[in-house]
Amino acid sequence: MPEHSTWLTFVLAYMKDTLEANLSLIGDSFIGRESPAWTSFEPIAAAVLTALAIVVMALMVRAKLLDTERAVIPEDRLTLRTFFEVFLEYFYDLAKSVMDEERAKRYYPVIGTSALFVFGCNVLALLPINPVATSSLNVTLGCALVVFVLFNAYGLMANGWSYVKHLAGPSPFLAILIFPIELISLCVRPITLSVRLMLNMSVDHLIFLIFFGLFPLLAPVPVQLLGVVIVIVQTLVFALLTTIYIGMATEHEEHEH
Repeated sequence: MPEHSTWLTFVLAYMKDTLEANLSLIGDSFIGRESPAWTSFEPIAAAVLTALAIVVMALMVRAKLLDTERAVIPEDRLTLRTFFEVFLEYFYDLAKSVMDEERAKRYYPVIGTSALFVFGCNVLALLPINPVATSSLNVTLGCALVVFVLFNAYGLMANGWSYVKHLAGPSPFLAILIFPIELISLCVRPITLSVRLMLNMSVDHLIFLIFFGLFPLLAPVPVQLLGVVIVIVQTLVFALLTTIYIGMATEHEEHEH
């Protein structure tokens, strides 16, 4: 994505010397082997700030729910609490529709957290002055790798050696053909998760910036509506694929058919 200045760029500019002194921590880019600049810290900083904001808001909602007598009464207007309730309930129902209720309850913290984080990062794209962490492959690939490690770990804990054996197929005679294909398919999952999210958010933010520069008064309205749809859809896709991957990995062998 072409670089542009945001409010976070100006904040990091005050720490430019320190950031440049620590560029070796990032290393050259995997694609193109390009040396990083001090602005390369911006997507990482945006992701950290988004995560901290979500934690603070979650603690605020939790404080309201501690009073159980008042918490059972739903609020009659849109508040931070109602947003969290509706948002998390939707993805919990999504998890129950993919896997059984017991597994949905067990693995929902990963699904709900990933949905909240991706949505929080994506929604920043609706304003051109905001940094968009999910427009960076570093951030999206990091999220995808966390999901990749977790669903494989869950699969091993739930099914043991049968999880690895399942990759070889039902017949030992076909294992030499099926196992490499299944292994490649397994390793491609984090790439599809990260690249899809990164490209969609990068292009959406770029289109909004272009139209905002050409028609600052009229164009932002329809482009913003399109941006809202993209934000919601990309959050749903990431959370849905995460749920499907966990559901497939933890499905017991006797229930596969």
